Amino acid sequence: MKWVPLAIIVISTSAADLLKSLGMRRHGEMRDFRPNALGKALKAIAQNRFVIGAVAADFVSFLAFMVLLSMEELSFAVPATAGIFVLETICARIVLKEKVSWKRWAGVLCIVCGIGFLAR
Repeated sequence: MKWVPLAIIVISTSAADLLKSLGMRRHGEMRDFRPNALGKALKAIAQNRFVIGAVAADFVSFLAFMVLLSMEELSFAVPATAGIFVLETICARIVLKEKVSWKRWAGVLCIVCGIGFLAR
């Protein structure tokens, strides 16, 4: 049963981070950090549909993490969620068309091996 909330955490957190990236790409780089400019930027970001979706996905992830913690110890829950990094790297490559170096893929492989140790 612990694998269901874990899968929800990995999928929803990855979706949230992907949506945040898309939202901020749409918004553009922030260069003006004066209070008035920050207020305008925050208003625009808060109205961005990608960012709104990201907040919703983060909320789902939070709830699933609370469920997972009610079932498992923290020493399992936190390392097991490292699957987020695997899915996010794949999404960055496929959806965002980012270049992912072999060193990053090697890091992803190390994470997969670590998760494998936890599964036993």
